Amino acid sequence: MEQKQEVVYYQAKGGKYRWVAVTALLLAIGAILKMVTPGVAGITPNWTIAMYCIAINLIRPSLGQSAGIGLVAGAVNIPFSKSAFPYGNLASELVGAVVCAVIVNAAFEIKLGQMNIRPAVTGFLSTICSGLVFTGILKIVLSLPLEAYLYGMLPVVFITGAINTVITQLLYLPAQRLFEANGGQHVRNSN
Repeated sequence: MEQKQEVVYYQAKGGKYRWVAVTALLLAIGAILKMVTPGVAGITPNWTIAMYCIAINLIRPSLGQSAGIGLVAGAVNIPFSKSAFPYGNLASELVGAVVCAVIVNAAFEIKLGQMNIRPAVTGFLSTICSGLVFTGILKIVLSLPLEAYLYGMLPVVFITGAINTVITQLLYLPAQRLFEANGGQHVRNSN
């Protein structure tokens, strides 16, 4: 007598390290966009920062994991950097990712009416902090005059911060829907 076997399929939820795949995908998208986006008056969005801010907002990693995300983002930026000192990306993206994680993991909400604007705030502040670290390193390494730093570099940092504010907020909403629709969980709540 032959026994029948029943096969049951379960939809995969991504596993313990799904956050790594999500982060890697977003950083890859950021690197590609950074590579192909033309500058306007010497200013381009920093897609890498926008993407790791989206990843950190989605998965809410620890500070240590966020520091790792920042270091990977900095390493990814080195070959695509148009800067005279591309290795400054390692320190600047580390700082930007940690700033993002501190804001995301804070106990308070950041809302405008019913809308969560934490992605916009993290996009702005992470870009500013990262940009200040990067331009500070560049000023020291290249012995740039203070005027070049104050009037040439800092305005670019703040304009890029404003652009990243909009980009991060706009791209976060569809990314969040996609993440949650596919069983996405925050790192601390995952199995």
